[in-house]
Formats: sequence, C-alpha cells, structure tokens
Amino acid sequence: MNNEKKQRYKMGKVLIIGAGGVGTVVAHKIAQNPDVFTEIVLASRTQSKCDAIADAIGGNRIVTDRVDADKVEDLVSLFKKHKPDIVVNVALPYQDLTIMDACLHCGVNYLDTANYEPLDEAKYEYKWQWAYRERFEQAGLTAILGCGFDPGVSGVYTAYAAKHYFKEMQYLDIVDCNAGNHGMAFATNFNPEINIREVTQKGKYYENGKWIETEPHEIHRPLTYPNIGPKESYLIYHEELESLVKNYPTIKRARFWMTFGQEYLTHLRVIQNIGMARIDPIMYNGVEIVPIQFLKAVLPNPGDLGKNYTGETSIGCRIRGIGKDGKELTYYVYNNCSHHAAYLETGAQGVSYTTGVPAMIGAMMFLTGKWKKPGVYNVEEFDPDPFMEQLNKQGLPWHEVFNGDIEL
Repeated sequence: MNNEKKQRYKMGKVLIIGAGGVGTVVAHKIAQNPDVFTEIVLASRTQSKCDAIADAIGGNRIVTDRVDADKVEDLVSLFKKHKPDIVVNVALPYQDLTIMDACLHCGVNYLDTANYEPLDEAKYEYKWQWAYRERFEQAGLTAILGCGFDPGVSGVYTAYAAKHYFKEMQYLDIVDCNAGNHGMAFATNFNPEINIREVTQKGKYYENGKWIETEPHEIHRPLTYPNIGPKESYLIYHEELESLVKNYPTIKRARFWMTFGQEYLTHLRVIQNIGMARIDPIMYNGVEIVPIQFLKAVLPNPGDLGKNYTGETSIGCRIRGIGKDGKELTYYVYNNCSHHAAYLETGAQGVSYTTGVPAMIGAMMFLTGKWKKPGVYNVEEFDPDPFMEQLNKQGLPWHEVFNGDIEL
C-alpha cells in the first residue's frame, strides 16, 4: 500500500512564483496538503518576502529563491535548478508568456490565475495564451489557465451546472461582491496596478453571438447577496466570459458584475482625472516613470490589509436555462468567505484567499492526475467534480439555490 501511495504521488514538486497576498495563501494551503505536495519552492523578485512567508509557515517546508519573471533566461535557470513538476504562477499577468516559454524550454507544467495582458495596454484576451496550445500538446505538458476564483471557480461552477443540472445553459451572470471593510480611505484588494487597470476599462458583455461594449460603470443595479443584502453592482468585463461562451455555445448572454462602494468609485474617478491611472511612461525629473506604477508604490500593500479586515466576500454564478428534465431552471451557486477567518488561517485577507485556494486545488488536480492532458486549457474544460469536492474541504464551501429569484 505504501508503494502504491508513493507511486501515486511521486510527482509532487511545486514551484510558486509570486510572494504577494495570493502567493502567501497558495504557499500556506500547499503546505497544508503534504500528501500531495511533497516539495515546495517559493520564488519572487524579492527573496526576503519569500523567506517571511516560509518562516510564518515554519517546519522547513518551503525552499525559497529569487527570480526576475520578466526574463525567460532567469526562469529557465530557476526551473533547471529546482526541477518542479508544475509551476503555479501568481506573479503579474504581464509575465504569463515568459513563464510559459520557460515551461516549454524545461518541460514543466503550468498553472495561472489571470490571463496575459500586454504591459502597454489594458487588454484582456486569451488569444496570446491559447496560441501556445499546440506547443504544449507536442511537449506533452499541461497548462491550466485562470485557476483563481473569477476566473477559476466561476468556470468550474459553470461546468458543474452544465454537467449535473442543465440541458441548455442560456443566461450566465457571474456576481462578485466584497462587503468587507479594511478601514483605509482607499486601497485595492490585490495588486493596485492590475486592479485599477481592470476596473477602469470599458465594460463588455456577450449577447446573441456579439460582444457589446459599455462605458466604464455605465450599467449597474442593486443585487442581493447571501448574508450581506443588497449591494450596488456594476457590469464590467472579465476574462472568463471569453472562454465560457466559447466552451458553452448555448449561452445567449453572459455578464460579469462587481460591487464597488461610492467612496472607492470617487477615489477612482479622481485618480483617473488627475492622470494617475495612466499606463504610458512620462518623464519626471529626468527619470521615466509610469504613473500607475508610482501610485502602486504609495498605496497600501494589499497583503497588509488582512489584520483589521471585517466582513466577507460573496462570489457566485447565477444561471438560467433548460434543465435536464426539459423545464426552465434557475440556479445560483456561490461561496461566502470571511476576511477575518482567512487572515487567521493564512495572514491574508479574503480576496487573496479566494484566489489562492483554487490555485492550490488546481495544482492538486494536476498532481493527482485528475486534470492532466497535454495542451492549454481553461478550467471549465476539465471535470468539475473533484475540484468542487476539494473546495468544500479546503476552506471555500459552496451553496446552491434552485429556482430562486436570481434578479438578472
């Protein structure tokens, strides 16, 4: 039996790139599952951040290293040194392609939580990463894209609904509420640069085979979230919509909604109006700087918000269509996550937790052979059942409502 278990888990070495709030959670959760993850390496541009995370976890479970993920040659050296079975990329979305290139060079499998976007344009498309499909297939390597919460769990929820309940999914609304309070006048819950780029772009949704663009925050309405109540929710574009409508062609309309407080939106508007959200370089005192990167340096670090964070997040999918029995069905599947509970467990707040736990589960799915096939895939292209089972075990339990009022 011991030999059988040893054989089953012989592929257990994981390399995490990124030591922010999400990387902190990924490292903690991976360390909690030593039967699957037999060796752990944590690397980032600043090795001292990795050391602090490793010390907090304790037990000499984690080896740390330094890497510049902008440079393929740096990544290749790191991969050759540590020989991981899978890389969990929780660095910046700009670095997805360099990490994928290094994976191909060294024969390493890949997982990330956010799609690639070019540094000079806030553009959310999977085309750059989907273009790697044939190379990963030929190399016999698996790449799992978008394995956070949204994208990530939102896609797994959709796949689960399609597998178990729907003959035909027609209307999909992903709803993301953060009803927490961190006590700061203004702070972002993940990397400020990525966060501000995401929420200031134009909105976009899919309807009847076409993409419809809206002005930023133009469409909004109050939606009621479990245990939270009504919160004003804004239609924004989110990357998983692109893959979900491709993989589920019966969907007639797909939208993504996110809550923002009025104070947050006021700060955001001021930041844009005074040019601090710009992503193009400017000259200042003879030095070239990017305003949004400077802003990131002066805003609170998202990884430090957890200590005083109260309240919870609520993220889920509201789906309408034809059920397996041929009758109209509405279905709502969601998770609520306490910021304080997340902090007590991992030292990070709920937004980092809801992203980091699914990234760990995705790597677990690969190492245990449940999500393993050569090529580049979005999460909904795998069997959702084992992933859904682990969500309940690993700290993100989900709840279902059938034929309730989904408000949309």
